[in-house]
Amino acid sequence: MASESSTQAYGEPSYWDNRYSNESGPFDWYQKYHSLAPLINLYVSRHHRILAVGCGNSAFSEGMVDDGYEDVINVDISSVVIEAMQKKYCNCPQLKYVKMDVRDMSAFETCSFDTVLDKGTLDSLLCGNNSRHNATKMLDEVWRVLKENGVYILVTYGAPSYRLSLLRRTFSLIKLHVIEKLISEKRTDPPKWDLLKPVPCDNDVRVLDTVLGQNPDVHYIYICTKDSSLKPDQKQDLAVE
Repeated sequence: MASESSTQAYGEPSYWDNRYSNESGPFDWYQKYHSLAPLINLYVSRHHRILAVGCGNSAFSEGMVDDGYEDVINVDISSVVIEAMQKKYCNCPQLKYVKMDVRDMSAFETCSFDTVLDKGTLDSLLCGNNSRHNATKMLDEVWRVLKENGVYILVTYGAPSYRLSLLRRTFSLIKLHVIEKLISEKRTDPPKWDLLKPVPCDNDVRVLDTVLGQNPDVHYIYICTKDSSLKPDQKQDLAVE
């Protein structure tokens, strides 16, 4: 991870403006679209209205459009990267880019998206100052903008022992998938983990440790479904990374 001073700035537009001013090409956190496409296809219909939070200069949404997705709204806190992406995709009506802080997405109506995609944005907030407060604000906004039975797809390095308690404050229906961190487009051997098969995800994280082993070299994908009838109460203090 980055130094302490830079991680504390992850919630500040100036940090990201500076970073994207000095990045020449696209960068995808954790996984590229081709790796996650089978899982995205499983949970997200082509006609769904999709919100990609903390989009940066990722080519992930472009991959979705190439795969037939029709409406992908991308938001980021950095005006520098949003302006660059608006220019880059000005002739692609399926992709829209809006400068926005994920902790306050009031410009979007309640229950207006079928899917919210997050590759690294919650993680970045958890690396900064006031991490628990900022993460909770973001998740509350994600819940608000999702339609009933919509899904929040979180791709993260955060193991269940660090992420489940946080996510369960907002979502009761959660499935967990895993994928190896480095997957080559040209690999011929079968992956160690079946991306489309959920990993048992209950209250005892020790069961997950048994299934996955200690310190597995994977990214975790949490599929969180909005069901207002099951929304948890505001709960106890949370342990976060």
